[in-house]
Amino acid sequence: MPDRLTYLDHAATTPLRPEAADAMAPWLGGRFGNPSGAHRVARAARRAVDEARDVVAAAVGCRPGDVVFTSGGTEADNLAVTGVPAARPGRVLCSAVEHEAVLAPVAAGGGCTVPVDASGAVDVDALAGVLGPDVTLVSVMAANNEVGTIQPVAAVAEAVRRRAPGAAVHADAVQAAPWLDLPALVAGADLVSVSSHKVGGPQGVGALVVRPGTPLRARALGGGQERELRSGTHNVAGIVGFAAALAAAAATRDEAAARVRALADRLADGLVAAVPGAVETVPDRAARLPGLVHLCVPGTESEALLFLLDEAGVCASAAAACASGAHQDSHVLAAMGVPRARAAGALRLSLGWSSTGADVDHALAVIPAAAARLREGAA
Repeated sequence: MPDRLTYLDHAATTPLRPEAADAMAPWLGGRFGNPSGAHRVARAARRAVDEARDVVAAAVGCRPGDVVFTSGGTEADNLAVTGVPAARPGRVLCSAVEHEAVLAPVAAGGGCTVPVDASGAVDVDALAGVLGPDVTLVSVMAANNEVGTIQPVAAVAEAVRRRAPGAAVHADAVQAAPWLDLPALVAGADLVSVSSHKVGGPQGVGALVVRPGTPLRARALGGGQERELRSGTHNVAGIVGFAAALAAAAATRDEAAARVRALADRLADGLVAAVPGAVETVPDRAARLPGLVHLCVPGTESEALLFLLDEAGVCASAAAACASGAHQDSHVLAAMGVPRARAAGALRLSLGWSSTGADVDHALAVIPAAAARLREGAA
């Protein structure tokens, strides 16, 4: 076993914040209750959910009644992408670099993708060219989960309002939530997805913001919870933990973003200097999330490199952590025009609220050595 464990996969999931653990503790012990009930135990649970709803609304910039709690970002994305055309039939468009939780239902519904530029930002002119009155939804993530590119959500919303005024705009803000000012970033979006475990909350809970007047049909039917948009008994402990984590992230966002960006920049600078031929996939660091470093390491294969890093106590990834099994080519890098040979050595290092300078030091000691070992073995 390695002497030290360095976790650099916060984009996949981030450690539970103390604030979230403290908020959840009573609901994992003596407190309980179904918020749909009428007696005092149920009412207490409902108050906890309603208070959490207020917190999420403030963090995203919407009314509390616009917040629909879900089981996570994937369900929130699915509800938006399938629920809008179910209520208002029409074409669905999304960027070519969306998370599979958007891409898969868009493809299943016969929708299509819009190209991105070399940095991974959606081509707004190309989007405008395919917009029309038959479009019912446009989905563009606030920030990419793989390379960290911050998307021009406001420009997308403006293009949609101009050329397809009847269409709704959906923004997957799962990765953006820990780092960016969501009320400003997604102000033009009609639907916004957020996820608990990306901000330091528990896994298995998230929310979809549905602004007034947005056509949306429920996909989960039953008890009629969440304004009949998402039936199912509320995960009270998860919801209160989510809200506590989101509040903590919002309260410390500017300070945390500056601190983590400095760490990420030092990590990227050190790796580019120490690993021959290594390149940053998004060179403009101001255009990406503060905590995400994505490199292509020549002479390596991602799976082999990640194996060596894991052995040395560095937890990283090559792309999104949305599926198990063998490594697959990245649709994000392909859409950006990254040559397949270069993309084969992709490495995603994502820092978060708990990352430290010691983590960067350890990564800088381990990663160049692992890359050199692979290159020597291939020679």
